[in-house]
Amino acid sequence: MEAKQPVILVVEDDEDIRELVAFSLEDEGYRVEQAADGLKGLELAESLRPDLIILDLMLPGRDGLSVCRELNKKAADAMPSPILMLTARGEEMDRIVGFEYGADDYVVKPFNIRELMLRVRAILRRRSMDNGKRIITRHGISLDQQGRRVSIDGATLDLTALEYRIFEDFFLNAGRIRTREELLSSVWGYQFEGYERTVDVHIARLRRKLGNAAQCIETVRGMGYRCKE
Repeated sequence: MEAKQPVILVVEDDEDIRELVAFSLEDEGYRVEQAADGLKGLELAESLRPDLIILDLMLPGRDGLSVCRELNKKAADAMPSPILMLTARGEEMDRIVGFEYGADDYVVKPFNIRELMLRVRAILRRRSMDNGKRIITRHGISLDQQGRRVSIDGATLDLTALEYRIFEDFFLNAGRIRTREELLSSVWGYQFEGYERTVDVHIARLRRKLGNAAQCIETVRGMGYRCKE
């Protein structure tokens, strides 16, 4: 049986950038749909349920953060389409807000189109591995890989997609020290110099959401992090 062609929605108001990204994606063998504003992007995202959404932050009609938040809120009962943000803003706070609203990754403009394709492949590869997984319980915490949920005493935690994947990596590698570089490779799907701080920010947020259960994630000074066995 022929493999399903991944569908990618590009939401970008700059026509030159949108056409460049669409052309590059089609050259990689993906089916591409386009939108030039946030309202149209939200409409297409809800009707198409694409395998990936490439979403600009600054959009007419409705901004990218608003679109991102709306899509993740409406996808509570199903796996949401992963979102890769395109943004001209490079400040850490803008990236953190995007992740809080449910974005999976980001690329800062001006970007290298080959790097963007690398991020796209990494996200789609992760998505293809989400089927047929199991439920694991330790430390009073339950990890549902199929539903992509983490629960404590039956209460599901409100984790973003990235926070879930970080926790899943720790859970599956309990007892092993995970360096920041390993987490970047496993969770984000790539390694780039200077992204280690991003790992620390997300782990700090994950620990806050875990509450008292956060003690299961240890900091190993000078090396990285570890989930207790």
